Amino acid sequence: MSQDQGQGTNKNVTITDNSTGKQATFPLIAGTDGPPVIDIRKLHAELGYFTYDPGFIATGSCESDITFIDGDQGILLHRGYPIEQLVEHCNFLEVCYLLLNGQLPNPEEFQEFESVITNHTLLHEQLQYFYRGFRRDAHPMAIMCGVAGALSAFYHDSTDISDPQQRLIASHRMIAKMPTIAGWAYKYSLGQPFMYPKNELGYAENFLWMLFGNPCENYEINPIVAKAMDRILILHADHEQNASTSTVRLSGSSGANPFACISAGIASLWGPAHGGANEAVLNMLREIGNKSNIDEYIKKAKDPNDPFRLMGFGHRVYKNFDPRAKIMQQTCHEVLNELGITDEPLLELAIELERIALEDEYFVSRKLYPNVDFYSGIIFQALGIPTTMFTVLFAVARTVGWISQWKEMIEDPNQKIGRPRQLYTGQAPRFVTPISER
Repeated sequence: MSQDQGQGTNKNVTITDNSTGKQATFPLIAGTDGPPVIDIRKLHAELGYFTYDPGFIATGSCESDITFIDGDQGILLHRGYPIEQLVEHCNFLEVCYLLLNGQLPNPEEFQEFESVITNHTLLHEQLQYFYRGFRRDAHPMAIMCGVAGALSAFYHDSTDISDPQQRLIASHRMIAKMPTIAGWAYKYSLGQPFMYPKNELGYAENFLWMLFGNPCENYEINPIVAKAMDRILILHADHEQNASTSTVRLSGSSGANPFACISAGIASLWGPAHGGANEAVLNMLREIGNKSNIDEYIKKAKDPNDPFRLMGFGHRVYKNFDPRAKIMQQTCHEVLNELGITDEPLLELAIELERIALEDEYFVSRKLYPNVDFYSGIIFQALGIPTTMFTVLFAVARTVGWISQWKEMIEDPNQKIGRPRQLYTGQAPRFVTPISER
């Protein structure tokens, strides 16, 4: 095939089938930013072809105005606002409002939104029995998948996706209840009492309270730690059409209720290639073991024939420095200084590895900078959060992105049920031989 790009305001792309000479013209659509896309919805009807794009690397699956990423420039925007500015000037609930509604709230709007979220944080009391059906050693992400999906059995008044008010209530419920679901999953794994949310606490503070509080004593929430948690939530709130977000959209395209869709997103996030990257960082640090072994492992990472890779360095999307990593790096050092952690071997190892990688020409020339997962794993380790909970924290933060993307998809007049095509490589048609003759 060959293609020719037309000129003018409304550009088209003409594709010529070199084998038949047949031609078809397709619209070239420009977004606010990023490369233009070819609208190939009529490709099969016009030329009889499908495209083949494993992993959808070059395929735009939807139109969205929520999040924009420029991986070459290291840019991440939510509704047009740079992530750096949102972290500096907003808290997580302000970012939630922004992702859901398209604009940052004014003081009155924020007060109302914060009140709504706060008053939805409780879980239905019968869900306690649902938790008790799991084994004590169940992975917290398994519990998260089950409980999130089970919400549809308890909140029937917000599962009608054709009702805008029910969609909004479901959105608020998911954002509000996810920290409680996560906190209870953690407490259940420890055999400790569930901690109920407190209405006088902020979102990040409440989450910390449900993770680390207990009924026997007052839990003093460190403001530096609370600020770090709030930043972590903001930095993970949304990240365009990643695997879990695409899973939520694909599930939702069938008309499934929002709770089921979020449960599907959690399942996708659980995969080690997606949400488990920060856990892989700590596993790598444990393998290296000691600062004296760093040089050996740096050599292994540079050897193309060695399967060892430095986890937490580089990013599939960002070909420059991950903008979230710069903020997470600062947050990481603030938390370590606040907690007085100076003699933890694993953390010392991570800091030394970071220093060497940022100075080593091999990594610098290839732009293999530490990414957001490298630093978040170190922070969670410092806070005493077990590795099984790392992806759970990611899910708490990403819920607002999932529900915002789901809501946008449901309200899109061009939305259709997802139905990818395939390149069939199986048997050609053949005849069945009766069993007696085989």
